[in-house]
Amino acid sequence: MSPSPSNSTSSTLPRPVIESISGLTSGVLTTLITHPLDLIKTRLQLASNPTSSRPVQFGATWRVISEIRNTDGLSVRSLYRGISTNLAGNASGWMLYFLIYGEVKEVAAGWRGRGGTVVGGSTGSGLTSYDYLWTSGFAGAVTQIITNPIWVLKTRMLSTGANAVGAYKSTADGFRTLMRDEGVKGLYRGLIPSLWGVGHGALQFGIYENLKIWRKDQKDGEDLATLDWLVTSAGAKVAAGSIMYPYQVVRARLQSYDADKNYKNVRDVLRKVWRNEGFVGFYKGLTPNIVRVLPSTCITFLVYEHMRKYLS
Repeated sequence: MSPSPSNSTSSTLPRPVIESISGLTSGVLTTLITHPLDLIKTRLQLASNPTSSRPVQFGATWRVISEIRNTDGLSVRSLYRGISTNLAGNASGWMLYFLIYGEVKEVAAGWRGRGGTVVGGSTGSGLTSYDYLWTSGFAGAVTQIITNPIWVLKTRMLSTGANAVGAYKSTADGFRTLMRDEGVKGLYRGLIPSLWGVGHGALQFGIYENLKIWRKDQKDGEDLATLDWLVTSAGAKVAAGSIMYPYQVVRARLQSYDADKNYKNVRDVLRKVWRNEGFVGFYKGLTPNIVRVLPSTCITFLVYEHMRKYLS
């Protein structure tokens, strides 16, 4: 994702190091800025009351904020509950993702006889839309399998206040409790619907890469600017996110504290949400999610692209 192939070859740092540092930096900064919105989105996804919210209204969002204020107070500590787990997940997740994605794109380029020209998805790399889909999908699947335990802990810590009965006191306490009560199986709750989300990432990156190529062609091969990255990343995220959002609700339900009591498996979640909440149940939290993902996606990609350009 570098501005140009020539820039990426002038760096004294190996390409995998550049990808890893850029991904880690973008993950950390994005999480620090958008964590409170992530907390609100998670609690909305776990709300099982069929009349509690509609995906296009902000009323439910304000109810969640009121609940936080009444139980824990509207403080930095309450709004950033679970931040260490979220940081660990996003930092490691984006680092692994961009590292694997860059390497697999090189493999794909090699298969097409154009090795060494693909990083950054620049015009002339020779990769097709299908190549971007499967390479990003592969990177997403591997990353999700590795980081799933972190997301289970994150979902549980963000779903309740620190003073709630049974709430994890910290990431370490959550890990110990989870292993004691549920074993290794508990660490991989929600993995199947999370892997569905690989399609989300693949679709997003496929759109993003093609939009970048299109925009660069429009600029007669000039390097993309901040505004270009901003518009292309936002457009790709909104399109992919709206299509693939229901899997996030299913995943959140399976990863919640009381998942064992309420749901047997993915099929059971789908059946109960549809029966009790209807179609809108699969889109709970969509409004704050869109509000959250736009700035978080733009920050992630802007930081990644600029960091990569700087290191190159």
